[in-house]
Amino acid sequence: MKATEAKLLSFLQKSPQFVIPIYQRTYSWTDKQCRQLWDDILRAGSTDNIAVHFIGSIVYVEQGLSQVTHQAPLLVIDGQQRLTTVALLLEALARAIGDGEPVDGFSAAKLRHYYLSNPLESGDRYFKLLLSQTDNASLKAIIKNTEPPKEPSLRVTQNFALFTELLKEHKGDLAPVCRGLAKLVVVDIALSRDQDNPQLIFESMNSTGKELSQADLIRNFILMGLEPNLQTRLYEEYWRPMEQDFGQEAYGTQFDSFMRHYLTVRTGDIPREREVYEAFKDYSRTTPVRNAGIEALVKEIRAFARYFCALALGTEQDATLSLAFHDLRELKVDVAYPFLLELYHDYASGTFSGADFAAAVRLVEAYVFRRAICTIPTNSMNKTFATFSKVLKKDRYLESIRAHFLMLPSYRRFPGDDEFRRDLHTRDLYNFRSRSYWLRRLENHGRKERVPVDEYTIEHILPQNPDLPAAWRQALGAEWQRVQQQWLHTLGNLTLTGYNAEYSDRSFAEKRDMTGGFRESPLKLNARLGQLDAWNEAAIQDRAGRLADQALTVWIAPKLDAATLAVYQPEKVPATGGYTIDDHPNLLTPGLRTVFEAFRKEVLALDACVSEEFYKPYVAYKAETNFVDLVSQAKRMKLTLNMPFSEISDPKELCRDVTNVGHYGNGDVEVGLKSLDELPYVMGLVRQSYERQMGDGGQP
Repeated sequence: MKATEAKLLSFLQKSPQFVIPIYQRTYSWTDKQCRQLWDDILRAGSTDNIAVHFIGSIVYVEQGLSQVTHQAPLLVIDGQQRLTTVALLLEALARAIGDGEPVDGFSAAKLRHYYLSNPLESGDRYFKLLLSQTDNASLKAIIKNTEPPKEPSLRVTQNFALFTELLKEHKGDLAPVCRGLAKLVVVDIALSRDQDNPQLIFESMNSTGKELSQADLIRNFILMGLEPNLQTRLYEEYWRPMEQDFGQEAYGTQFDSFMRHYLTVRTGDIPREREVYEAFKDYSRTTPVRNAGIEALVKEIRAFARYFCALALGTEQDATLSLAFHDLRELKVDVAYPFLLELYHDYASGTFSGADFAAAVRLVEAYVFRRAICTIPTNSMNKTFATFSKVLKKDRYLESIRAHFLMLPSYRRFPGDDEFRRDLHTRDLYNFRSRSYWLRRLENHGRKERVPVDEYTIEHILPQNPDLPAAWRQALGAEWQRVQQQWLHTLGNLTLTGYNAEYSDRSFAEKRDMTGGFRESPLKLNARLGQLDAWNEAAIQDRAGRLADQALTVWIAPKLDAATLAVYQPEKVPATGGYTIDDHPNLLTPGLRTVFEAFRKEVLALDACVSEEFYKPYVAYKAETNFVDLVSQAKRMKLTLNMPFSEISDPKELCRDVTNVGHYGNGDVEVGLKSLDELPYVMGLVRQSYERQMGDGGQP
């Protein structure tokens, strides 16, 4: 490796051509990064106090051997974003300068001939910079000032337009821009093809600019070290189609998430968002993946990407599935995608029928929506879906999905009809995040001619105005304020209308009988409103009951007869061997007994799912599995928390790392508890272990 400091413009002038390899990410700088570079250039060019401005490094390797008649292009490993952005700025500046030369060396002809093109060459050799497929045609059209391609690069065209506009604002004095460009400095890093590992260098770069995504790192890891012909074929057959399926915007914003879901499907573990690349490397090095080969891996990723686009980006062609995916997207439950990706894989391979797949998606939708209505905490939902498929019987696919939903423990439960109906009746649904979703689902359920709900607005039949008109007060009775406060935003009082402004605070009779009123409404949600004489507490409750009954047919709970469900019940194995607190005499002593009783009360109160089990050497507290174990000693209780020591937040530094120390219990964190005064802090530590086990979820 050779690294030298160089003026950027001199570096561009002496270099024959820069080529962005196919495995590199597309050009991704946004308005923010471009404006930052622009501000830096202006600041450097407006004062003599700044001699140079460093903008990062350009790392490259020669693509091939140079010849007498032609120098070999330089293959860019790092620096594409800066090179592309400066090229766009230079072309915009050349057009803004016109026939002038505000600073010596900065004429339009010199800018283009020194830094943007090789004027004596033709074809691709004419251009100083060749980008990857998505961006290349757009940049070439800009530099040649020709018609843009039919599908232009969004970032290339948007940023060129930005620089054009910024230069227009400074047209009266372009000298600071020219002087600032002349002061830009890079570190010129030339790699030796024989001695340097481009992938390791690429990973370790901390250049300024837009941080590489996890997907960028994965693509480079897969393709960078391959023989050129194989590299090109894998990119064109598999990776490039994925980029096209996602589209330029979604590829930049959602591909990382897709790779996280894919790895969850394949490993059963949920990688941290910023550790997807490391998780992928570990997965790619497992024996089955290595034996199958790199092409099989890339081919499978491409297949799962197609499934993800159908689920998350609306590309599904089957009408029934497309509608089910659309409804699920409105709930914004990305944590369900690993499970759904595996279902889609089996559907695509013929293991799972389309009708059963659609029914399974509707069960996921109902599960998520019912839990949201019943305000069940969403922690652990990601693990619910990450591990769901492990318990399925694929010869009885849909039945086993229903069975597993029915057997989920309390904190993961699928709310039953009674619980769902009760909470739906009284829940504030106006301030519910997905209110347009549930109104649309209720209105359109069973319709072949669907109502475009987006064209309507939400109407409070009983108005929101706290200073209700006299007619409304009279209709509601003496407790009108309580009735309004209690039922205003609930199911029974909400509907859809195209006449929201006309309704305003009018009385119920006026809303019912006016032109476009409830009597004339074509919406199912407004059925029966036209036949009512009054709108009061009883009417609101009655309508809520009817709509809640209807909701049970929209968001259907899984149902299996007892005999079928019994087949899926795991065998009950006695866990404790009959041990009790009497087998831990230290806990019965006056000093520790009080502390132990207070501790167990706090731990069991974390959630109804937490259980206490006595073993001979220790006492275990479990949710998914043990999250804290207790060993009784003469004067204190020794607690072991089931989590890595590196993850515990312990400001008082009371915890001990027992990672490589023999001990009873599960986990690597040990802490003592001997007094009630210590309990609040220790429970804060225990709660970290519990919450880590339960995981994070997304709530609609």
